[in-house]
Amino acid sequence: MEFNFEKQSCSVKPITFDEDKCIGCNRCVNICQCDILMPGKPPIVAYPGECYYCGSCVMVCPNDAIHLEHPLMNRAKFVPIKGE
Repeated sequence: MEFNFEKQSCSVKPITFDEDKCIGCNRCVNICQCDILMPGKPPIVAYPGECYYCGSCVMVCPNDAIHLEHPLMNRAKFVPIKGE
């Protein structure tokens, strides 16, 4: 089966797969409520900008092959200055 879709530009890559750990079960594809994944080994993140960052794909993966990175995790964190 072959999928053809237009490549979407997105500044973040919310989901990355460890190809050595992925067994191609595609459980992540089936559980994704946003339908951003296409079947494969590893699955293809077809629409990265549509990810809700719910983490269901990470939780269902039997081999911990999925890493989900929320875009706000790499932003500066502002904290109050003590003593002022």
